[in-house]
Amino acid sequence: MGGPDGRRTLKAIVLAAGRGERMRPLSDRTPKPLLEVAGKPLIVWHLEALAQAGVRDVVINTAWLEEQLVAALGDGARHGVRIAWSMEGRDHGGALETAGGIAKALPLLGDAFWVVSADVWAPDFRFSAAAHERFVASGRLARLWLVANPDFHPQGDFGLDADGLGLADGTGPDGQRWTYANIALVRAEMFTGIAPGTHAKLAPLLYAGMRERRISAEVHRGRWANVGTPAQLAALAAA
Repeated sequence: MGGPDGRRTLKAIVLAAGRGERMRPLSDRTPKPLLEVAGKPLIVWHLEALAQAGVRDVVINTAWLEEQLVAALGDGARHGVRIAWSMEGRDHGGALETAGGIAKALPLLGDAFWVVSADVWAPDFRFSAAAHERFVASGRLARLWLVANPDFHPQGDFGLDADGLGLADGTGPDGQRWTYANIALVRAEMFTGIAPGTHAKLAPLLYAGMRERRISAEVHRGRWANVGTPAQLAALAAA
């Protein structure tokens, strides 16, 4: 879908619905995306990076303590974006998981869009308009960004072959499996089989797409952290 000047409209969904069980007790009273790193809520790092890259329309899905997120971020104008809210708690009584949350939000997102989890910190990542255009032209179902396996996930998630395609069932020429950074470009087609309001995980869709050789990937070499526990948050603050 093009904008008024003929350019493709850039859109994104920031995933912010999770309960954050491992972040308790901090997440008992504060949604994990509003916890701060370097003086700024985790989710705001993403909103500002999206705005800087020209992504103006951002959907945020919510469930746990969702009213706090709406109150804190409002319409997004303060951060240079226009926020549309997909409220899973209000509409369905709780979070729908990643694929289910994206499926519910599809009417707000268009054909191809960025996906990023609110609880990862990746201050060096750029939501490049050029990457978006290349992805749209590729015909792939998704393009994932991968990182070196963190200590808490040493087995990784996916291999990467010589053609830049993700591998569900093995390693590529480098002999490694990599960890999904929770940052991707995706096509709506991947989620159209999920009825709105259905609980559905993302991983099975990614593995299926890789086996069809329709998902590409690349390694993100910049700073990245999955902020899952109070100890991880404290370590990041100390660093």
